[in-house]
Amino acid sequence: MSTGSLIVLSSGVGMASPGGGSLTSKDIARLAGVSQATVSRVLRDSPNVRAEMRDHVLSVMEGSGYVPNQQARAMRTRRTGTVGVVTGRMTNPFYPELIDALGTVLTRRNMRMVLWASDTDSGEAAAIEAMQGGLIDCVIFTSATEGSASLEAAMRLNLPVVLMIRGMESASCDQVTSDNHAGGALAAAHFMAAGRTDVAIIGGNDGGSAGRETRAGFLDHLRDQGIEVPPEHILDSGYSHDSARSVAVGLLAKSNAPRSIFCTNDVLAFGVLDAAKELGLGVPNDVWVIGYDDIQMASWGLFDLTTLTQPVDEIADLGVEMLLKRLDDGERPPEHRRFAPQLVIRGSAPDTTQPKRKPGPAGCR
Repeated sequence: MSTGSLIVLSSGVGMASPGGGSLTSKDIARLAGVSQATVSRVLRDSPNVRAEMRDHVLSVMEGSGYVPNQQARAMRTRRTGTVGVVTGRMTNPFYPELIDALGTVLTRRNMRMVLWASDTDSGEAAAIEAMQGGLIDCVIFTSATEGSASLEAAMRLNLPVVLMIRGMESASCDQVTSDNHAGGALAAAHFMAAGRTDVAIIGGNDGGSAGRETRAGFLDHLRDQGIEVPPEHILDSGYSHDSARSVAVGLLAKSNAPRSIFCTNDVLAFGVLDAAKELGLGVPNDVWVIGYDDIQMASWGLFDLTTLTQPVDEIADLGVEMLLKRLDDGERPPEHRRFAPQLVIRGSAPDTTQPKRKPGPAGCR
């Protein structure tokens, strides 16, 4: 079985026997008040053990640490307590922040996580195989794209899957995302409110729904206001800082360059900020820049990036809740929940609707 790029983020710890060393089945038998043969039958999951006796022995194992807690629970409940997470582009700080939020939610629920970091279908396939093999209970996809063979296979088999951050209209599974179309519209409205109609948008184009929806929301809002963004100002850059910087240098060096740029994630916006600096342009005096995601670095004074924030903690919490409901009832109708992003205004695209403070009398501080 393929494993992809696999990282186990937590593990169980055993207990020593009273005489030193690891506990044995004989120790468990003594602690449980049963024969060693009964313990062996429980370990083999033999049908020749009464349910109440099996639960009693497994409870002793779990309490003593003879078997890692997760394994003992799995034997009793037929669940591993482990969630598989498939994510891509870990070089984008947004995804580690999301994984951290998921880890917090799962730890609070006494569950653990196995992470496949993959930008190809191999990671998705490995996660589905692990679920079919009983190694994990369910899978969260954070970077699913249309045409994913592994995801399509999981849905055909009715396996418990949740799409997070990136949704898919064609997917018949639970999904929790941001309303990216609304987020793009918020960015356009902020430019419009400042009278900045000469705009551009820079984003990736890999088949993911988030960037596509964000771009559509931005362009649709401008179009509704009678502004059509020219094709040469709608740019694909990939998703790296360097690719965005290169695209932005070419754009901003033109004599008729736009002076307001929206990027579909913060890493791309950082690339635009560097391009402006390279060309001797000031932000926000010469160029306005808006990003998307509100990663922690966006608030650093060096970047001071205006951006759209996604409620990552709430998305993670709801996504795990959806998974648990799906595990309890595999026949329930799938649902798609969307969170509204919020515009966080900082120095790269300031709020011009607020009156500027007048200087006080000379000598006052």
